[in-house]
Amino acid sequence: MVEVKFYDTVNDELLKFAVIISQSNGKWVFCKHKERDTYEVPGGHREAGEDILETAKRELQEETGAIQFDITSICIYSVTAPDNFDGMETFGKLFFSDIHTFEKELHSEIEKIAIMDELPINWTYPEIQPKLLEEARKRGFCPKKDEIKWLFFDVGSTLVDESKVYEDRMKRIADLSGLTYEQIYKYAMSFYKENKKGDLEVARQLGVKLPKWESQYERLYTDTKDCLKKLSRIYKIGVIANQSLGTSERLENLGVRKYIDLIIASAEEGVSKPDRRIFEIALERSCCKPENAVMIGDRIDNDIVPAKQLGMKTIWVKQGLGNAYNEDGKCHRKCRRNVIEILRKIKWLKSECSKKKLSKERRLKSFLKNEYFKVSLNEVSRDLRLSETL
Repeated sequence: MVEVKFYDTVNDELLKFAVIISQSNGKWVFCKHKERDTYEVPGGHREAGEDILETAKRELQEETGAIQFDITSICIYSVTAPDNFDGMETFGKLFFSDIHTFEKELHSEIEKIAIMDELPINWTYPEIQPKLLEEARKRGFCPKKDEIKWLFFDVGSTLVDESKVYEDRMKRIADLSGLTYEQIYKYAMSFYKENKKGDLEVARQLGVKLPKWESQYERLYTDTKDCLKKLSRIYKIGVIANQSLGTSERLENLGVRKYIDLIIASAEEGVSKPDRRIFEIALERSCCKPENAVMIGDRIDNDIVPAKQLGMKTIWVKQGLGNAYNEDGKCHRKCRRNVIEILRKIKWLKSECSKKKLSKERRLKSFLKNEYFKVSLNEVSRDLRLSETL
């Protein structure tokens, strides 16, 4: 009987092998040896004096012909089998690689590489390699094609309530223009309903300087911290936002920075939403494919449309000034059928949770699998709280 175990660390001198689970363009990469009719994960023995990462790179290049690739350590594995090293436990390191380019010809004992949509049936080591892939998935590697790995949030009117900042800004525009606050607010809202920045447009139309953004008035929405805390246990959390310098510090002061793995802010990157490049930067730095990411924001034009164009899943959080944005237009009519379907799916999810007592992790993953839905962050959080009580 073969026993496979997993560890976070062992003494480096115990590591004798490197195995590299590999994908290219979202498909599996396996090797077929010249003398076998089965398929295997790239890997091999560590040479004397060789760093284990260098072993992994060398074996990957030799067995797949990989030229350009990213490679990341996953964990340590061990194998104990009667016919392997006299039944002693042997150790190796497991890696994950995303291969970008290959050589045209292989120069090793490998006959060919196979790029597959699905896992092979005829494994070379059927008692070992499927277990390695299963462990890699448990640790957040090798996502399935549509499996959600990263959640990216906007900041303003999504995580952070900016209503007091906008109120302050509009009052100062009123003072500068000689109009009342009520007049400025009504004027601004008419622009927001056209999917424009109301405060900016009002200041421009009235010929007054746009007042400074007073970030000290920013507050978290009531359920923001609870929502991020729960989601960060299962998913990687990122931010893609049009924000001034110091976004990380502001989120730290608001008490939620610890839940966020990556921050992409326009001031630091030199590019702003809705430019698709800021989303591409986030995906590149997170090593995440669009189909494995969700963009969550309050702006259809800034958050939803560019993210969907890249192939990301999207959630429209309709709160703050997002309540004023107009849904009319070709893009939103196209999405409307999805909204209805997803709201039905949420309703189904609640009823099924009550019936089947699904695990919290399965409920959250099912809830966030949807491509597009129009809810508030509070509603998301209520569903999260529901999942804990069932």
